[in-house]
Amino acid sequence: MAKAETREMKQGFGDAFAAAFELVITPGIFGFLGWLIDGRLDLFPVFTVAFTVITLAYASWRLARTYGESLDRALVERRAAWRAEGAPR
Repeated sequence: MAKAETREMKQGFGDAFAAAFELVITPGIFGFLGWLIDGRLDLFPVFTVAFTVITLAYASWRLARTYGESLDRALVERRAAWRAEGAPR
């Protein structure tokens, strides 16, 4: 395996781990903050559920958007490489 391929694979693993961490931890933090607010205002589980759902929806949307953009970039790079090799236009 070439060095560039190994580097790309490690980068991919790192990106996937960061995305998974963000999908789990961020809603957990906001859910905990909602739980604290609910405890103070005796409204359990209004803020807990609201903060968790909103944060999870945002994190999912952001992950999907970032993934789509990276796919578009990869497509442009592959087309450019394919055309550079002399493929018909």
